[in-house]
Amino acid sequence: MSFWWDQLGGLRRTRDPLDGELECDVAIVGGGYTGLWTALELRRADPTLEVVVLEREACGFGASGRNGGWLVGELAGGPSPALDAAIRGTVDEAIAAIDCEEIECDLVKGGTLEVAVDPVNAARMKSGGSSPLSGGSSHGDWIGADALAARVRVANAQGALFDPECARVQPAKLARGLALAAERAGTRIFEGTEVTAIEPDVARTAAGDVRARWIVRATEGYTPGRAVAPISSSMIVTEPLGSDRWAEIGWDGCETMMASAHAYCYLQRTADGRIAIGGRGTPYRWRGANTRMQRPDDRTIAALRARLDALFPAVRDVPTAAAWTGVLGVARDWTPAVRADPASGLAFAGGYVGEGVAATNLAARTLRDLILGRDTELTRLDWVGHTSPRWEPEPLRWIGIRTVYTLYRAADRREARTGRPSKFAWLGDRLAGR
Repeated sequence: MSFWWDQLGGLRRTRDPLDGELECDVAIVGGGYTGLWTALELRRADPTLEVVVLEREACGFGASGRNGGWLVGELAGGPSPALDAAIRGTVDEAIAAIDCEEIECDLVKGGTLEVAVDPVNAARMKSGGSSPLSGGSSHGDWIGADALAARVRVANAQGALFDPECARVQPAKLARGLALAAERAGTRIFEGTEVTAIEPDVARTAAGDVRARWIVRATEGYTPGRAVAPISSSMIVTEPLGSDRWAEIGWDGCETMMASAHAYCYLQRTADGRIAIGGRGTPYRWRGANTRMQRPDDRTIAALRARLDALFPAVRDVPTAAAWTGVLGVARDWTPAVRADPASGLAFAGGYVGEGVAATNLAARTLRDLILGRDTELTRLDWVGHTSPRWEPEPLRWIGIRTVYTLYRAADRREARTGRPSKFAWLGDRLAGR
């Protein structure tokens, strides 16, 4: 499943499945961060609402239990100033909610470091160029190699952008805590319940129809059809490092970290003294078959390990403890969206492009206001009502996605060799629609 769930004794269904027809005010399809935050926010705002969550597996089965643990104030798609300000403020909003619900998830707000390990990326970051994380301008202040080394010692680092608006979390602990918080607030959660169709006013399951004024789709990378593409991201984690190695590396602030490149990797120092690192690996398999993958292929594991060892030579003889894969939802224009149609009662939030740990909280608060008919600053944000183009049918989607990531990796190799920006990255961005 993932190391995060293994730490908690594994992911198991602890809630009963639906056993018959049901009526409620709001039915939420998907028991990940989006669905759980939305249920919690709705019940907090109006305790008279009957809110139900329908989850095919167990809460936190998807990306919510497999991600890199970055509660970061970034949003893909080049957000407007208002939306950018909203996602920046969401970090503290989510932290306050986590504290209020007493969710223990190894949270440390240490900020994040976008580290440049070559001159090309250093120049891009110093000039305020596009961030591979958000697709827009980078946030944060440039710190030089010496200032970076005072925080964490990364081999060959040229410097980094430091952004304070990020916190480390243990993803599975957060998912488990949100499910319990939603239940305490009065939400009914049914696990082992597959929704086979979503229609106005009804979510259909084998056990019976769930009829509701609002049906919220919160299925992210598991959304069927061509609305989003399920892109894989894989991770490995080391065994715990000893105190001597941590003394050599530093990293006492527990900042999250990204090694900046077109095909970037992301890292965190875990609460029990390991290093977790992730990257895209094999990004997409034919007809989205990667949604069923649990473990990366050997080539991806080896590539992540090589990247980790290059960044931190001190860990080269520390064994790899676990490896896992998850899928994130990517819209064709790389832009997340929140939608709620009062006429049909159908609502949606997703397409976070891997930045959903914080964005799901903002989406949930936005869905709350839309469902309750409120006119607020959140409901006027420009991701509300956004509809992305549909992805191309196979085999075009398979060819296109794999070509994009091939171009990004080629760009990184050429830039490392020549010391100059590569047009392969520009071509990859154009093909991706970024």
